[in-house]
Amino acid sequence: MGPGKTRRTFMKDCSTTAAALTTLAAVAPAAGAGPGTSYICVTCNSQFTESARPPENCPICDDERQYVPPEGQKWTTLEALRSSHRNVIKEEEPGLFSITPEPKAGIGQRAFLIRTPEGNVLWDCVAPLDDPTIARIKELGGVAEIAISHPHYYTTMVDWSRAFGGAPIHIHELERKWVMRPDPAVRFRSGQSLELRGGLKLVTTGGHFDGYQVLHWPGGAEGRGALMAGDQPQICMDPKQVSFMYSYPNYIPLNAPAIRRVMECLDPLAFDRVYGAFFIRGRGIVPDRGKEVVRHSADRYIKAISG
Repeated sequence: MGPGKTRRTFMKDCSTTAAALTTLAAVAPAAGAGPGTSYICVTCNSQFTESARPPENCPICDDERQYVPPEGQKWTTLEALRSSHRNVIKEEEPGLFSITPEPKAGIGQRAFLIRTPEGNVLWDCVAPLDDPTIARIKELGGVAEIAISHPHYYTTMVDWSRAFGGAPIHIHELERKWVMRPDPAVRFRSGQSLELRGGLKLVTTGGHFDGYQVLHWPGGAEGRGALMAGDQPQICMDPKQVSFMYSYPNYIPLNAPAIRRVMECLDPLAFDRVYGAFFIRGRGIVPDRGKEVVRHSADRYIKAISG
């Protein structure tokens, strides 16, 4: 403590310096960064257009469906993630492999690779992508198309596309503003549905996001059909239940008209199993009677919020 300073002014100066250092840490180039780095938000793992320095903020985390953590905005890079994370690729059932980062990356979701005779489809995305992951997926037939449920999982989708020959990335046009790293591989679609290879179908449901989409896999669950749901409907701790939310971390419920709209979109689909974005009680699936579970849960939810 210098001459002429009271303990109070000394403590105030220290607090100001600490705050300044925190701000500098939040905007300083992350490990592995270069002059043309595509920075990645640590909290949600959204990846941004190449720049010399990190962006000022992450619009995904600024949105009311997400959050900026108390310690402030922080950034990383794909190169840094290659040093700190690995992907565990596991067969969930014949023709379906989950891709899960360890340790947890961003929001904590997993991705899925669905194998079809016409080519493989990557459903949703995770930020880490390294040589062992690419090699293993190439052993499984590579990636011919990419489809992602909603903006919280866009993350390093451009790098995934480029790693597999520029595979097209299918996103609904209503989510255009949330693509933080535009690229020619991103194919914005319109309308209610889009047929992909192998009989797979993207279906727009709205709800959590206006352009939210699920993937229907008719060949899943031994031919009874599987719904690749992302986090809508969200599988609960009790796998006999699912739920719906506008914002999960901020506990903002989805309203009744939106849930009815989601159900109208799901009703025509035949599925017995539901795969979610997260490991819930070690699995993250509704193993059977999935459509019945979704319908019962939606009815219960609407009743609960309607009073």
